[in-house]
Amino acid sequence: MAQGYFITGTDTEIGKTHSAVQLIRHWQAQGKRVLAMKPVASGCELQPDGSLLNDDVVRLTSATGQTDLALMNPYRFLPPVSPHIAAREAGVSIDPVLIVERYQRLAADADVVLVEGAGGWLAPLSDTLDMQGLAQQLQLPVILVVGMRLGCINHALLTAQAIHASGCTLAGWIANRVVPAQLAFEDNLGTLVRALGEPLLSLPYEAPAA
Repeated sequence: MAQGYFITGTDTEIGKTHSAVQLIRHWQAQGKRVLAMKPVASGCELQPDGSLLNDDVVRLTSATGQTDLALMNPYRFLPPVSPHIAAREAGVSIDPVLIVERYQRLAADADVVLVEGAGGWLAPLSDTLDMQGLAQQLQLPVILVVGMRLGCINHALLTAQAIHASGCTLAGWIANRVVPAQLAFEDNLGTLVRALGEPLLSLPYEAPAA
């Protein structure tokens, strides 16, 4: 059975997928068979065949070579809104049991499985389930992506506190530079290192694709 990790972030749009791809490449360079999972994705694009496809899923599968999208991305929604709203509008109930079953199938065929959440740690999937609850049901250690920008210290420490309080293990964190030049970047990074330890990765700013 593979080693699994659940990757979450301090917010939405702070580079979870970018960070996940860097981790995948890091583990692949060590000779490991790495698979990814994006259990729930909103903000998909309608394809000519009527299917839905999410850009994060495309980036993950491009890194891993996966082709079975039903296995790695069982829930897909068109509007770019919170998954619990998108699911409700689509008349779909997100089932954590199904997600765990799909994860276990991936884990049986890999050395490492990286599960990417949607939004932040407490982003809801339904009235009774959020990303924290999903990570708990998957029983995975958590990697926290910190978007390095103004306000990141508060967001990072609150999220880390919530992860610890949930009973999940914080396996490490990633410092992802989401703005071209953060004022007092080194001071902010130093504060987080003292609170959270050294980051697994410290990623440079990467401009959005044109």
